[in-house]
Amino acid sequence: MDRPLRVIQWTTGNIGRRSLHAILGRPDLELVGVYAHGAEKIGKDAADLCGWPTPTGVLATGDVAALLALGADACCYNPLWPSIDELCVLLEAGVNVCTSAAWITGGKQTPEDLDRIRKACERGDATIFGSGAHPGMTNLVGMVLSGACERVDEIRITESVDCSTYESAGTQRAMGFAQHPDTPGLAESVRRESEVFAESAAMMADALGVTLDEMTFDVEFTTATGDSDLGFMTIPAGTVGGVLGYHRGWSGGRNVVSVGFNWVMGEYAVPPKPLAHGHVIQVFGRPNMRTVLHCLPPEDWTEPGFMGLGMIYTAMPVTNAVPYVVAAPPGIVTLADLPPITGWLAGFGC
Repeated sequence: MDRPLRVIQWTTGNIGRRSLHAILGRPDLELVGVYAHGAEKIGKDAADLCGWPTPTGVLATGDVAALLALGADACCYNPLWPSIDELCVLLEAGVNVCTSAAWITGGKQTPEDLDRIRKACERGDATIFGSGAHPGMTNLVGMVLSGACERVDEIRITESVDCSTYESAGTQRAMGFAQHPDTPGLAESVRRESEVFAESAAMMADALGVTLDEMTFDVEFTTATGDSDLGFMTIPAGTVGGVLGYHRGWSGGRNVVSVGFNWVMGEYAVPPKPLAHGHVIQVFGRPNMRTVLHCLPPEDWTEPGFMGLGMIYTAMPVTNAVPYVVAAPPGIVTLADLPPITGWLAGFGC
């Protein structure tokens, strides 16, 4: 386009503020609006919400109608979970949506809600796309690696990390941590909480031309041998301190895609598989392919710890996709539909 794309940033939490910062740094994107859930953020300049050095003149608001009236090309939508009502409002208004909110294909939504999204895209001539670090970028790398194989038997992707610094007690408990391993319904809770991984597995199978017969989920819990105080929550001895789980896609009786996690919290849990401290991406076939993605700090990194890097890693596959999604046909698109998404080369203009 002969002008910067006009973008709304929706929420400014852990992921959203990283997206907001990146939008302000790209000359091909123009920030026109910021949506904030919390009353304490409304009226604040976007710069104050993301650590940008100079005021932007764009103030956060909770007025959805005012944001829609801006005529934005796209919205970076970064709450923890998607709201079908919010997504439909944006799409029907002609705003293309790029989201990290547990969305890859929309496959975990009810058929009724998915139909609402498709109709909203049609009415607004708009597109929705979801990505992130895992699922998202890891699936893309797995699909690319498969292109080096004469025969593919299975793609398996594992997030293998200590997630003790991810300060979201509600999410971590839903994933089993600090719960007794025999808690009724615990495995089902973990399956539901991580169901977007199943979407990404199905997307990879579809990209490989495979129709899945079924999706399954298996999980193994490791109990902590001592108490860990993480500040935002505790992991008592005898409760879950490690979770190893996979969403698996099957075709013809074969496990052809697997997407999962090997997570540990606290000092006193030893997982059944050693941590790789990154994303382990494996393609089994001829030949076997394997790589581990590590998210590492640059020389100018000044934040304490590395959790901020993970937030950037999660936000950027979504934010950097904005120009590609605006150019895509209306409807639901995935990583398998778009050209390779690249970052912005620092120091260069439009």
